[in-house]
Amino acid sequence: MESPTHELKGLFDQLGLDSGAKAIDDFIASHPPLPDDKKLIDAEFWTPQQSAFLKEQLRADADWAGVVDELNLRMHQSHK
Repeated sequence: MESPTHELKGLFDQLGLDSGAKAIDDFIASHPPLPDDKKLIDAEFWTPQQSAFLKEQLRADADWAGVVDELNLRMHQSHK
């Protein structure tokens, strides 16, 4: 049985955020890059529910973990 493949659009839907391509890019660009020692799940801009969802997906190595990792990478990169 194959695991579902998720994308950033679906993750943003799950988080209750605008999930259009431009909105995702704008969300990432509107926050300074996270420092290396700051976990995505600990970023101040998440609601407690959003942070808990992200944390659970990573902890359980759930279907969403790959796309959470992708967002983590993008949030740590320079947004030039």
